[in-house]
Formats: sequence, structure tokens, C-alpha cells
Amino acid sequence: MMTRISLTDDLDLSRIVYGLWRLTEDPDHSSAHAQAKIEACLEQGITTLDQADIYGAYGCEAALGEVLRDAAHLRDQVEIVTKCGIVAPMGRYEHAHVKHYDTSAAHIRQSVDASLRLMRTDRIDLLLIHRPDPFMNAEETGAALDALVRSGDVRAVGVSNFRPHDMELLSAFMSEPLVTNQIELSLMARDPFTHGDLAYLQQRSIAPMAWSPLGGGALFGTDNSALLGRLGELAAASDTDMAAIAVAWLLAHPARIMPVLGTNRLSRIQTISDATKVEMDRERWFELYTLARGEEVA
Repeated sequence: MMTRISLTDDLDLSRIVYGLWRLTEDPDHSSAHAQAKIEACLEQGITTLDQADIYGAYGCEAALGEVLRDAAHLRDQVEIVTKCGIVAPMGRYEHAHVKHYDTSAAHIRQSVDASLRLMRTDRIDLLLIHRPDPFMNAEETGAALDALVRSGDVRAVGVSNFRPHDMELLSAFMSEPLVTNQIELSLMARDPFTHGDLAYLQQRSIAPMAWSPLGGGALFGTDNSALLGRLGELAAASDTDMAAIAVAWLLAHPARIMPVLGTNRLSRIQTISDATKVEMDRERWFELYTLARGEEVA
């Protein structure tokens, strides 16, 4: 049984999240194939789907909407996470002069309206501000996020790629809590474990989401033969694969990390939950940490 992480009194997410950022890259981008991927997740207890308005050049939300058009019963079986705030000169923003961030109230509202329409849903379970905005008016942004929760269009709000000081600033102008921060975390991206990001979240009982938990595939292309060799040994001993071991390494951490895994291969999707079956004690965790760093802890 897949464990769940409670973010609010009435919203919890599956411990592993399925990321949809590659949904439109699949050679078979039919609604039926996308539905099969979601159903494969549900069979494992993976109910949370991670989106962003910008994914697929602003096309992935519409692709999910096609699934929910054809299989409306799936909507009440999943939690939809999406993000807004990045404006890139493509898709519906093709006339933008420069890639930039927009966390104004008007842009957030417009983005949410578009996400609701494109995904054919009446609510977003979790909305994240995608990147820290150096031009953000925190009072305006905070008020806009509070209003979305009050309206019922969004059940909860959080952030992505924020540092602790960014979260402090935005939180200072909000009545609703920021319930998560989606950050890069993996054996390849270890800084948050020691630079204060996870400490900040743990102190406030905020469970983080981890994007690129396999380093965007770079983990398996690294020249760190010692790490790859040990991952392979552990995978063989656990009757899983190296990806499951790397994800289990994140799951073992007391911060209640929720890895976001995105793959278009149905056979890989069907084994995502294998990571939950891997035992990872403190010494094994530090063994992999040491191998990833290339040196033992002081």
C-alpha cells in the first residue's frame, strides 16, 4: 500500500508522484495511451499527478484534459498539482519578448483559469509558484494565492525552487500556508541536505517534493563507477533496478520527501512503486551519500 503525505486537513498526496512534463514527447501521445499511464499509476497507489502550465511548450495540461474528457471518472481518483509563473516565448506566449517570471495577481488568475479550462477540471488540488520571482510584489502575490484558495478553485498552494528566504517573504503576506516546496533533490543534487533548505522545511513540518530524483537520467550516465556499481549490487539484492534504489534513498529521509518521477515507458511506470519495497537504513543511506560525494563525511 502506497503511503500518503498529509499537506492540509483535507489534502494528502501519494508518497510518489507521477510527473507529466514529458507527456507530449511520447511518440504515442494519444489520449488512450496517456490514460493507460495514469491507470498504471493508480494500480500502485500513485494518485498524484504533477503538471505545470509551461510543460510541453504549454501543451501538457491540454493533453491531460483530453484524458479527463474521455475518462472523466479518473478526476476524482487523482490529485492534480500544477504550476504557474514562467512566461516563455512559445505556445500561448509566443509573442513575449523575453523569457521572464510573472507572479502578478492578474497573471496568476489568468494562468489558473487557463489550467482549469485546459485540464477540464473544476479545481486544482495544489498550485505552485514555479520559480522565485526577483520582481515579485509579495503582498500582491500572497493575496492572489489566498483568494484562489478561498474561491475553491485551488485547494492548497505552495512553491517550487524557492529558498527559505523566498518562502519567508511570501508567507509573511499570506493567511494560507505554503504546504510544500518542490526542489531538485537526488544523489546528484545533494546541496539541500546540508545548505539549510531541508532543515527549514523540516522545522516547519513542510513535506518537500523532489523533482528530477534521478538527476534527469544523468545519474546513470555518471562516470562515478563506484556509485553505479553499488546501486547495481543493491538493485540485484532487492530484485529491483538502480532507479528504485536511488528513489528509496530519498524516501528513507525523515523530511518526508515526495519524489516526482516522469517516464513515458509504460513498463517503467508499472514498476515505479518498487522503490517503496527497498530497505534503506542509516548506514546504507550514508554509504550511497558517500559514494555520490566521492569522499566520506568529515
